[in-house]
Amino acid sequence: MFAAENGLKGDPRLQAISRAIRVVPDFPKPGIMFQDITTLLLDHKAFKDTVDIFVDRYRDMDVSVVAGVEARGFMFGPAIALAIGAKFVPLRKPRKLPGEVISESYVLEYGTDCLEMHVGAVEPGERVIVIDDLVATGGTLSAAIKLLERVGAEVVECACVIGLPEVKDHCRINGKPLYILVEPRLLDECC
Repeated sequence: MFAAENGLKGDPRLQAISRAIRVVPDFPKPGIMFQDITTLLLDHKAFKDTVDIFVDRYRDMDVSVVAGVEARGFMFGPAIALAIGAKFVPLRKPRKLPGEVISESYVLEYGTDCLEMHVGAVEPGERVIVIDDLVATGGTLSAAIKLLERVGAEVVECACVIGLPEVKDHCRINGKPLYILVEPRLLDECC
């Protein structure tokens, strides 16, 4: 569900967050309108508002783990985890973690990929939220959910800063709620 449909309709923070995201046309390939969150990170107020909205949502949900999807989930996840008193667990691409790992493969538009996490990073019964910057098809979040559930975690919700309009009708991924702050900006909204 989009934040504007869940109690934040008209909240000026959402507009500021959306405006702070740069749109880069034809990156990384022609036809893609890349949603660049690095400009959001440069705007300390919009960045703080982004984290605060997530913190307000998860503060009282008894979440013990914030799992961030590589790499942009690492930019939001630690701040959220600190604010709600949870630990942060990175979900990494293959061969990036030095210890023993558990992995989950998933299908991309043009191939496959994999997420890994350290064995023992999440204990059975721990309540987890999964954070990433953008959800398009939900494939990466789906793999994250499967990976966490394989170790006995309870995934409470997935959260993304940006969600493509196509996911608007899909309020769930693998049966888990999906919470999104803003829709992607179009190029003509940027100038």
